[in-house]
Amino acid sequence: MISLAELETLDREGLAALWADLIGGEVPPKMSRLMQRRFLAFEMQVRSEGGLPAALGARLTRISAGEERKPSPVLQSGARLLRVWNGTTHVVDVLPDGFLWNGARHGSLSAIARAITGARWSGPRFFGLVAAAASDAGAGSDNTLDRPKGGRSTTVSSRRDRAA
Repeated sequence: MISLAELETLDREGLAALWADLIGGEVPPKMSRLMQRRFLAFEMQVRSEGGLPAALGARLTRISAGEERKPSPVLQSGARLLRVWNGTTHVVDVLPDGFLWNGARHGSLSAIARAITGARWSGPRFFGLVAAAASDAGAGSDNTLDRPKGGRSTTVSSRRDRAA
């Protein structure tokens, strides 16, 4: 195996031969030598360190199969999200074109989560919708998520639930 320093001295043919040995197949036709060197250097480093971590390999496999992105939870207009944060209950109403929180319209839950916490949060994660989507598949789900940190919880309801 050549060193990373020697990689810098290879011409196009040498890079192509190394590519075939390490990665297999031919170099993509319009890939620059700089990019070839970067790909090859990465592959050499991965092999010298014992390969990719299993979790990263599994994630790359999911991405290549088109399965990486989990579907976003679908909220119907009229749903209400409740989240307790630092002792304050925050109520967010789902509108056809966004969200209503503290009397103001917002385009995303992430913007509301950022306003509440002062930090960048995934809005669906902050409001427990990511876990809610996974738990809704189970029988007997009541759409309430108990979070262990600080006793915070999130509740998802709809107008239909509130009218009952």
